[in-house]
Amino acid sequence: MTLEEALEQLNAHVEAGRAEHMAAYHKQTRKVLGIPNPALNDLTKGWRQSLTVDDRVALADSLWTTDIFEARIAAAKLLTQARIRGDDTVWQLITSWVPDFDSWAIADHACMAAQKRLVADPSRLEEVESWTQSDHMWTRRAALVATLPWAKLNNIKPADQARRSRILGWAATYVPERDWFIQKAIAWWLRDLSKHDAEATRAFLATHGDAMKPFARKEAGKYLKGDTPHADQFAGRT
Repeated sequence: MTLEEALEQLNAHVEAGRAEHMAAYHKQTRKVLGIPNPALNDLTKGWRQSLTVDDRVALADSLWTTDIFEARIAAAKLLTQARIRGDDTVWQLITSWVPDFDSWAIADHACMAAQKRLVADPSRLEEVESWTQSDHMWTRRAALVATLPWAKLNNIKPADQARRSRILGWAATYVPERDWFIQKAIAWWLRDLSKHDAEATRAFLATHGDAMKPFARKEAGKYLKGDTPHADQFAGRT
């Protein structure tokens, strides 16, 4: 499939009047076509099924380069799949996008693709750890969003427990940052973790909660409320 063919299919799903609303909601200055997410899901699912991995990588690269809002999201969706044989080129392309992140919707879709590749090869956490030292806020944030699978594990194995602790260490270094998106990412990680390891979440909040922004602290403890007599101090503090 050529880029021109893919863009033609994308444009066939544009809804009149939707682009303006989406551009305002997502705070986009790049071109927004006005395509609903379900249509993007259907299109990219078909592309994944009909294209080889190499062709998907090439198309995703071309879609990303257009800098069209929906084309970048479609590029990420095209590479979001649990099992991909010979996925090194997929991982390399996803990581090449990280410095371009500048809005949550595009970044989060790309990070969902990254999550699958990290689970497939956890040794890639070595590279992700370097993101935590970036001057680019969205790159630092991506280190937490891309590693969310380790917040959600039950019956966790020792190797994954070590990885979870490592990522929580990254989150701890982010706590002094006042950026809303960084604080939200910390809260997101802890909120998901609390469903699977409430004790680790409480321990993090006991150590770092006072330094977090109130909204992030509250969000992180959202599912701890009522879990123990002491949980409310984290879930409801403002």
